[in-house]
Amino acid sequence: MVEVVRGAINLKAKHRRAVVTIGNFDGVHLGHRKILERLRAKADELKVPTMLICFEPQPKEFFHTFNAPARLTRFREKVELLDQHGIDYVLCFKFDERTRSMSADSFVDVLVSRIQVSALFVGDDFRFGADRGGDFALLSSMGDAHGFQVTDMFSLTQDDLRVSSTRIRECLISGDFTEAEALLGHPYTIVGKVIHGRRLGRTIGVPTANILLHRYKAPISGVYAVEVTIVESGNILFGVANFGFRPTIEEEIAVPVLEVHIFNFNENIYGQCLRVTFRKKIRDEKKFPGLDALKEAIMNDTTVARSFFGLATE
Repeated sequence: MVEVVRGAINLKAKHRRAVVTIGNFDGVHLGHRKILERLRAKADELKVPTMLICFEPQPKEFFHTFNAPARLTRFREKVELLDQHGIDYVLCFKFDERTRSMSADSFVDVLVSRIQVSALFVGDDFRFGADRGGDFALLSSMGDAHGFQVTDMFSLTQDDLRVSSTRIRECLISGDFTEAEALLGHPYTIVGKVIHGRRLGRTIGVPTANILLHRYKAPISGVYAVEVTIVESGNILFGVANFGFRPTIEEEIAVPVLEVHIFNFNENIYGQCLRVTFRKKIRDEKKFPGLDALKEAIMNDTTVARSFFGLATE
């Protein structure tokens, strides 16, 4: 399992000489995987570990709290994906005012003195340090001076378009999960723990599992046909999910809520983790005039979702 190292102060001897890449790697999409494959191959050649350096919160979230792009994966989900693709260590810096003001030269000193980097792979648009003062040219010159290779990884394209987190978000917003999966290399999912809610769904005949998201902002909103995996057991079920702010029953909530109605299921799963895979967008979220209209809409949503999965309607 990949080891997460929190800050340079916790670097140890075993982390040295690593082959390193730096970036958000949001979604760990096909473009990222191209870099990870090269990283793993180089590490195997040199017989050293691999390391990804990232920041939490992501820099755009620090500078633009409410306008930062929605994440494709939360940190824990990203680490799980990185583990599947050959990363041994994730060095995570807390992005705060101190980190923001770190000079490019100071950051390079972490690479050279603390990690003693063996080789470095970065994206074609990589910038770093205070006021984005560091770039590939600086890294390359430091590599020449200290004996490590710096490789500029050009972007992967598909259908002549750049594979990027931005493009994937656009696919998810439009409900094009097929294209999003093709770019990600895996289906779009959200993983979270089931918590107690208001149990309103039970009163209208559609009990839901409420997923704890910890202020998670997602690039989706609306009602979806979903596959649901109970992580502990591995059981795969089907259902309909609403991701949003529940305008019919809530005056105002600060964060979106993920609610999942699982078909033909009545077990107690409070406290368990669910992996929700989004397969089809049914409709946008909307405010209904009352609970009766909401219930009618939900019944229609379940019919659409059941039909999508080839299940008999109730």
